[in-house]
Amino acid sequence: MDQVREQGKNVIRNNKVEVVSGGAAAAPAAGQPAAGQPAAGGGASVCPGNLTFFADNAAPGVTSNKFPVGTQLKITNLDNNKSTTVPVIGTSASCALLNTAAMDQVREQGKNVIRNNKVEVVGGGAAAQPAAGQPAANPPAAQPATGQVVCNGSTVTLSGEGGAPGASSNQFPVGTKLKVTNLDNNKSTTVSVTGASGSCALLNNAAFEQVREPGKFLIRNARIEKVS
Repeated sequence: MDQVREQGKNVIRNNKVEVVSGGAAAAPAAGQPAAGQPAAGGGASVCPGNLTFFADNAAPGVTSNKFPVGTQLKITNLDNNKSTTVPVIGTSASCALLNTAAMDQVREQGKNVIRNNKVEVVGGGAAAQPAAGQPAANPPAAQPATGQVVCNGSTVTLSGEGGAPGASSNQFPVGTKLKVTNLDNNKSTTVSVTGASGSCALLNNAAFEQVREPGKFLIRNARIEKVS
């Protein structure tokens, strides 16, 4: 690790691992699948990246930018083997953003991010339609944008990670500058993408504090701009 790490960092998020010579395959641990075989439940996760949550008081559910309302997703925390099957109840900037009740069913105590996870589609759902008299999704922003508006209709939440203000993303490479504006209080922050996640823009704690409303863990009315 000391040969490749950046000073003060214990995780290498942007990396490449290559096989350069052969060797005997390691024997799987008792009860574990053989190398190259899918984990219990079969198939790859439909939502690669970290999972986190937004705070509300509803029954267990999940929001998604990939699956329509009503889709049933099975969420498994591979670190403790806890799982929950929940419906998609709305849209967000993430492939799968759990609400509080769903997160509590699979989380490890004191942790707000599930890094080792698997998300499976176990039931279909019809695409949500706008309510009568309501505008279609992605209405124009209330304030003029100064950069390229991306991820229209996305919600923004926090990763629970410390450090200087930053964001992780499933769409933009490390180093991209994103401006995130909370249109409910007109607060904004411009941060660099520092790693990958399951969201268009998942803010760390410091960045979220710059734009949040007191007591809220989710920004539903947000604008995300790519500024460089």
